[in-house]
Amino acid sequence: MSAPGLAYGPLGDRCVHLCVDMQRLFAEPSQWATPWISRVLPRIVELVERRAAETVFTRFLPAQKPGHGVGSWKRYYERWASMTIDHVGPEMIKLLPELAIHCPPAVVVDKHVYSPWPEGNLQALLSKRRIDTLVVTGGETDVCVLATVLGAIDIGYRVVLVTDALCSSSDATHDALMTVYHQRFAQQVETVEMETVLSSWS
Repeated sequence: MSAPGLAYGPLGDRCVHLCVDMQRLFAEPSQWATPWISRVLPRIVELVERRAAETVFTRFLPAQKPGHGVGSWKRYYERWASMTIDHVGPEMIKLLPELAIHCPPAVVVDKHVYSPWPEGNLQALLSKRRIDTLVVTGGETDVCVLATVLGAIDIGYRVVLVTDALCSSSDATHDALMTVYHQRFAQQVETVEMETVLSSWS
């Protein structure tokens, strides 16, 4: 039986909520602040409260010092020297408090680039749990969420993108990426609102 809005049926026990980079780094006044984060946070909290044991949070870890990093990341952290850990402090990489209180049973996977896949820790965790479906929330729609979704597609996961639980610092590129998810990846990405996820995860 198909769930309303879910092309490939309801969500089951091999599903994980993958919440991307909902951290103080992107919520508090800074050059990387994402204004929408407070708007989507209550929806994400509702899902985490119901599915804490099935939630995996990713955290983006900036370079320790300006100019650290390999290749273009070195240049990136010369440009964003003010966002390195030495400058902002280690407290800023923490999850938002409303989410952090659910760890454990929720777990955290750290990453040093946009995508959570190259370092291998996330895939190892999901493989151990025999996960085949990812419900994706968080930010940013057009950066780390994009990298997360594309990697998940390549691996072969069923990807359910929660449209009203995503945030970005750019309205224009958020809207553009939502069009891409709907149109270009329609066979591999299901785009639904949080209400559908909450009612369809048995």
